[in-house]
Formats: sequence, C-alpha cells, structure tokens
Amino acid sequence: MSTSTDVYEFRNREELLKSARDLKEDFQARWQKNGIEGQLAEMQDVEDSMTRPDFWDDPDKAREMTQRKSALEKKLLPWKDLNRDLEDFPDLVELTMEEMDDKEAALAQLSRDFAGMESRFEDVQLAEALLGKDDQLNAIVTISSGAGGTESQDWAQMLLRMYTRWFDRQGFSYETLDLQDGEEAGIKSASLLVKGDSAFGYLKSENGVHRLVRISPFDSNKRRHTSFASVHVAPEIDDEIEVNIEEKDLRVDTYRASGAGGQHINKTDSAIRITHIPTGVVVQCQQERSQHKNRDKAMKMLRSRLYELEREKREEDAESRSGEKRDVSWGNQIRSYVFHPYKMVKDLRTGFETSDPDSIMNGELEDIVKSYLKSLASGGDLKVTVNPDIE
Repeated sequence: MSTSTDVYEFRNREELLKSARDLKEDFQARWQKNGIEGQLAEMQDVEDSMTRPDFWDDPDKAREMTQRKSALEKKLLPWKDLNRDLEDFPDLVELTMEEMDDKEAALAQLSRDFAGMESRFEDVQLAEALLGKDDQLNAIVTISSGAGGTESQDWAQMLLRMYTRWFDRQGFSYETLDLQDGEEAGIKSASLLVKGDSAFGYLKSENGVHRLVRISPFDSNKRRHTSFASVHVAPEIDDEIEVNIEEKDLRVDTYRASGAGGQHINKTDSAIRITHIPTGVVVQCQQERSQHKNRDKAMKMLRSRLYELEREKREEDAESRSGEKRDVSWGNQIRSYVFHPYKMVKDLRTGFETSDPDSIMNGELEDIVKSYLKSLASGGDLKVTVNPDIE
C-alpha cells in the first residue's frame, strides 16, 4: 500500500481486508492482555447493583460505586466501540464497494475509515498508559546539568527550551519555581510546575539522563563534545496525600536569589534551599520575593519528590518480587541526541529514533512520548543505559 499524507491508500479490496484482519488480531490480543472482558463484567455488576432498591442505603458506598462505574465507562466504552467497528468493517467494505461505482473513490473512503480505526486503537493503548494512580496530576519537572561545566549547563538550557515549547504545543501551563544560571552560559538547574490534563502521566516518559553529542560552540578548536543533563519528574501532590516529614530531618538554607526580578530580588536572602538529610533530596525555590512563600513552595516540591521516591521504591519492590528488573536510578541514560557526525535522536528504552533532531529540540515530542507510553502499556521491556559520567 502507498501512503498519502497521514492516510493509507490501499490498491485493492483484498489488501484492505488483510490489513483489517491484522488490526483486529492485534486489537484482540491487547483486549485479552488488558483483561477487558473481566472489566466489562465488573461494570455490568456495578450497573446491576445500582438498580437495587437499597443501593442508596449506604451513601458512601453508593458514591464509591458510582465513581467506579464512571471510571470504567470512560475506559471501556472506547474499547467496546472499536471492537464493534472492527467486527463490522468487512461488511462495510463489501457494502461500500458494491454501492459505489467509482471503486477508487470507494477505496479512498474505506482507507480513511481504516486509518481512523488505527488511530483509535493507538488512543486506547495510550489511555492504558495514563491510568496510573498519579497520572492525572500536575508535574514538577527538574532539569539539572551534569558534569562538564559550561557544556552541560548549555545543554540543560537547551532541554528547558525544548520542554517549554512542548508544553505550549500540549496546552500545558507552567511556572518557574527555581532557576540557577550557569557560570558562563546555560543553567545549572531549573524546576518548573507544569499544569494540564495528565501532565505527570505524559512527562514521566522524560525521567532520566539525556546525552548530547555535538561540535562544541565553546571550543575554539571545534572538537566534538559529549554533555549530560538529568530530568526528574514528580507528581504535584495535594495536601490530602500524607507524606511524613520530620523537621529535624531538614536543613534549610537561605541565599540571595539570582536572575530576573529586579534589584529587590538581589538585595534580600529570599531564596530557599531545603535538604532532606535522610534521603539527600535537595529542593530550592526563588520564584517569590517573600522568603516565607518560597519556603512553602519548596516544601511542596520536597513532599512531591519524597512521595515519588517512595512510589518508585514500591514499584521496584513489586518488580523484584515478580522477577522483573527495571533500573530507574538517577544515573541512567534514556535518550541520546546526536548533532555530529550525523543527526539522530534515539530513545534507548523503546528504540524510537528520528534523523530530525531540530524538530525534537523545537518541542515536537509527541511521537517520542507516545512510543514510550505505548511500550509501557504493552508491558514492553523498557531498558536504560547506566552512565558513569553523571554525578
């Protein structure tokens, strides 16, 4: 088959029907793997319970059941609808080919219908990867330069620009919580609060170390340099989620804020750095002119980071019990960006690669993020490369 823009154009009916059978087979395999049949049975049981006369005798349980039904419907109805359309598609092909005199136009229309089903299949797979407990929450993103001084600090700033452009494309809003300028260029670190639908669910794909290979703009001899920066993503948790933090475990430092904000921000020690001594987690905030407000925001960042650490620990324990091995520690390389001697961006976990790094750096991350989420939803073996050059 040939492609036209985003839609496959099939040469004949047989080719179209074969592709439809293949899609249906893939869909049914995923249907079985995700236990959709059992979840549909659960939804039916909930609906049956809601018809009983005594359903509202226990209001708390009734509300819980109602919320469960709503969640199941939101997840399962797209599966049911697509399953029905895949079942009906062969009949639609036969009917359309018989009724339309212009067979080429009929194939073009059916090709669009098929492309729509493919897109919907991708959507339900992505939705599976965004069903985690925290996936619907906002995210706190921290970018930190690795070893290498100016080179890595410039790379950290390039990543910051890449992500803010992607946030704009996604319709996410964001605010800078902390920004530490580099000594000569770039940034040492930046922390941002990103708000939007499933912000954490999407951004969890970016956790890890990002490696850049390029001809250095700071090297007069124009040599090739390798730079590293880490990206850490944590869900923004609300006050209802309990995270136990002892005051005795904290070291709080104040310092003079840098960057934008006028002369006032540089004359007062309004910025806050908090170190959680047992874990070594450090957060800092200089967004506000008020030291008190910066401390409140820094504590919120700390709660999110500690919550994420505990979540990762629980996942690692579960994987250990089930025999799985997924290394997600700080020093793990997830993606490589090569600008010289050739051009390529490759995700080392999923194998996704593109020869157009300029688009990636301009925030066109949709495909690379989707490839991660699809692999996550399918239970794929996500791999990372341990990098000893990251502190």
